[in-house]
Amino acid sequence: MTTPPYQQQAQAAQPSAPPQPPQQAPQPQGVPGAPGMPAAPQQAPHQPAMQPQQPGVQAPQPGMPGGAPGVQGAPQQSYAAAPAGYTSPIPIRRTHLGHAIASEWTKIKSVRSTIWTLSIMAALVIGIGLLVASGTKDSDYSTTPTTIPGLFGTLLGQLCIVTLGVLVVSSEYGTGMIRTTFTASPQRSRVLTAKALVFFLVSFLTTTAALGLVALASTGMHSGAEVMEPTGKQMFGATVGAGLYVSLLGLLSLAVGSMLRHSAGAITAMLGVVLLPAILPAFLMMSSSLQTLGEKMQKYSSPNSLAALFQIDDELGTGWSQLGLLAGVTAAAFIAAYALLEQRDV
Repeated sequence: MTTPPYQQQAQAAQPSAPPQPPQQAPQPQGVPGAPGMPAAPQQAPHQPAMQPQQPGVQAPQPGMPGGAPGVQGAPQQSYAAAPAGYTSPIPIRRTHLGHAIASEWTKIKSVRSTIWTLSIMAALVIGIGLLVASGTKDSDYSTTPTTIPGLFGTLLGQLCIVTLGVLVVSSEYGTGMIRTTFTASPQRSRVLTAKALVFFLVSFLTTTAALGLVALASTGMHSGAEVMEPTGKQMFGATVGAGLYVSLLGLLSLAVGSMLRHSAGAITAMLGVVLLPAILPAFLMMSSSLQTLGEKMQKYSSPNSLAALFQIDDELGTGWSQLGLLAGVTAAAFIAAYALLEQRDV
């Protein structure tokens, strides 16, 4: 087919372009299965592809951050420490004896043994005291003060305080909660001090209140010309003095319970401390060589000490010497309890 003349003229007027090399059709790069390309080798499952490692960069390891199987991990990064000015949002305070006292108060008021023991003690002191006061006449108080009825209930009520003093510390050893207590408060002497303070206040206030109620009721029941009205000193000894004596006896029980760490053993030992000085003098005074020892033991026994505090007989004294002896024995027992508490394991 010939080219028309007008097209030949137009082509002659245009400059001739340099010849271009023949172009080939582009081929797909890296696509397995494409025509003219070899198939890519199949990799084993769950194995990461081998990548060229750059100089100075450590390859991630399995089990490390960024080293999960099948995923190319990022290089390890060092975790920076917390800044020096970091402040914890939780308030941090130094512990003191007040915290231990609050803890022991929570313990002693939340267990049923405390309520039952103190209730039985108050029922014995008040019930027996009012029973004696109502069964006596005005002439019975011609030589003795009207506060005497409180003595009879205190002789039995003191055994309840002795039992409670042992249970305050020995019950934690029996249940194993003493380990938790010492973990929360590693200073063991602070724990024992807090127990002693809380127990002393609870026992002293309860016993003194019960004795005061009996003294006031008995004084109101018996009045007249032939009745010996109690003086301020006699009223103080029959209420505060007797309450202090019973509370110190309970503190002695607490120290014995801390040393023995066994409820039954400590209660049995304290019953011997309370009852033995009242029974043994009768046998000691049968011998002339042991008569003086028997008389001293009888004077400082628990029944005679309480009777002296109630001032039913001038020969027994005012009872403050017996109270001082009990305080000294209690202090010695606590020194031994503190020493054993620091040396022995829980």
